[in-house]
Amino acid sequence: MIIAGVILCVLALLVAGVYAARRVHGSSNNYLLAGRTLAVPVVAILLASQAIDSNGILGNTDLASEFGFWAGAALPLGLALCLIIAGVFFAKPMRAFQIVTLPDFFERRFGRSIEIPASILTVSAFGILVAGNLVALGFLLDRFADIPYNAAILLAVPIVICYTIAGGMFSSSYIGIGMIVVNFGGMLGLFGWMVATHGLSTPAGLGPFDLSQLTSSADGAVINWATIVALALGNLVAIDLMQRIFSSNSPRTAQKACFSGAALILIICIPFSLVALTAVAILGDEAASGPVLYTLLGDHAPTLLAVVVLAGIVTASLTTASGVLLSCSAVITRNILRMGRATSLESASAMTATRVAMIPMALLGALVALRIPQTGILLTLTFDLLLAGLVVPFILGLYWRSRGTATAAMAAIVAGVAVRVALFVATPTIYGVENTLLYVSNGTFSESMDGWSTFIAAAVSLVVYVAAALVGRRPVPLVVGAAPVRDTDAGAETADEATHEPAPVRA
Repeated sequence: MIIAGVILCVLALLVAGVYAARRVHGSSNNYLLAGRTLAVPVVAILLASQAIDSNGILGNTDLASEFGFWAGAALPLGLALCLIIAGVFFAKPMRAFQIVTLPDFFERRFGRSIEIPASILTVSAFGILVAGNLVALGFLLDRFADIPYNAAILLAVPIVICYTIAGGMFSSSYIGIGMIVVNFGGMLGLFGWMVATHGLSTPAGLGPFDLSQLTSSADGAVINWATIVALALGNLVAIDLMQRIFSSNSPRTAQKACFSGAALILIICIPFSLVALTAVAILGDEAASGPVLYTLLGDHAPTLLAVVVLAGIVTASLTTASGVLLSCSAVITRNILRMGRATSLESASAMTATRVAMIPMALLGALVALRIPQTGILLTLTFDLLLAGLVVPFILGLYWRSRGTATAAMAAIVAGVAVRVALFVATPTIYGVENTLLYVSNGTFSESMDGWSTFIAAAVSLVVYVAAALVGRRPVPLVVGAAPVRDTDAGAETADEATHEPAPVRA
C-alpha cells in the first residue's frame, strides 16, 4: 500500500519532468544549464535538494538515532553553512565567469594540466554521492516492496538514468518545485504527528543540549566537526552545486538563491534529527533493523503520512542523483573528452555524448552502493575527498590570483588526496562506521584517527599550495569572461560569444 502510493506520487511529479523536456529543443545549453534562465526560488530549491534527498535525510536520522542529535544535524548544518559561504564569497564571481562546469574554472585559472585531475577527482568523488542515493532507494524497495537489496540497487539504476536523460536541468527544475512542497508538507506532518502522539524525547546524552557531542572526542566531537567542515568546505567544489549556480539568470540571483537554499535546508532537515531521537524510544530493538525513518514510517506512522514523506524523499533523491549524473557527464564530455568546446553548447553531438556518459557514472555509483550500504557516511566521504584535493586550489586560485600556478595546484591536489587516501586505508572506521571498503589492518592507526584525517589532509593541501606558490613564478591574470556581465536585480542580460549562449530570461 505504501509503496504503491509512493510510486503514484513520484510518477505524478515525473510527468512535470517529462513535460519540461520539451524546453530542451536539442540544445546542450538548455540541457545542462536550463539556458541560464532560472530564478531565485528554483535555484534555491535545487541547491537545497542535496540535503533533503534520501542520502541526507536517512543519513541524518540514522546518525542521530545512533550517535546523537549533533551527529545527524551535522549533515544539514554543514550543507547549509556551505551555501552561506558560497553566497557570501563565491556565487557571484563564479556565475560571472560564464563557464559551464567547475573544471572550466580550473582550466582557465591553471591550465589543461589541472583541468584533467580536477575533472577526474570530482567525477570519482561524485560516483560515491550517486551511490548514497542508490543505497537509500535500495533500502526503500527492500523494506516496502520486498525486493532484495542488491536487486533493488540494480533496479534503481535505470530509473535514475531514464529520469535524468529526459530533460536535464529543466526536468530537475520542474520536479524540484513539486518536491519541495511535498517534503515541506511531509516534514510538518511527521513532526506534528510525532509531537501529538508520542511527544519529543531524547535518550540520555544524545539530545541537542548535550554539547559534549561537540566538545568531547569520546562523544564523537571530532567526527561531528569533521563532518561539518567537510560538507561546509568540500561542497564548495561540488560540480552539481556549481552547475546549478551557473544555471541562474544572473550573479545576484545565484547569491540570493544560496541564502534561500540554506534556510530551506535548516527548516526542513533539523526537525528530522529530533524525530530520530524520539524514534529510538518508540522503536526499541527495531531501530537496529534498518533505516530508522523507514521503520518508523512503515510500522508506526499513518499510511498517508508515510506515503507523503517517502514520496518527497524519493523525489529529492531523483533530483539530486539527476544533478550529479548530469554534472558528471558534462565534465566527462566537456573537460576530459573536450567535446562541445571547439564549436558551441548547441552541438547535438555534445548533448548525445553527455547522455551516454551518464550510464558508466550510474554503474560506478551502483558498485559503491553494493559495497557500502550506508547513506550519510557516503555523503560526507564525497566532500571529504574534495576538501582534501580541490578546495585549497579553488579558494586560493580565485582570491590569491597574484600567486599560485599549475605547479602549486598540482602539488596541493596530489599531496592532499594522497594523505587522505592513505589515512582512509589505514583507519578502521569511516565517520564512526566500520571501513568495509579499503581498510588494511595495521598497528599504527586506531579508531581515534577517525575525523582527524579530514583536518590533516586539508592542512597538508593548504601548506603545500602556499609553499609552492611562494617559491614559484607569478600566474597569468585570470580572465573573467568572454563578454562583460551586467548584474542587476531584474536579471543580467548577457551574450557569451564564446559559447553562443542566448541572453537569459526569468524562468
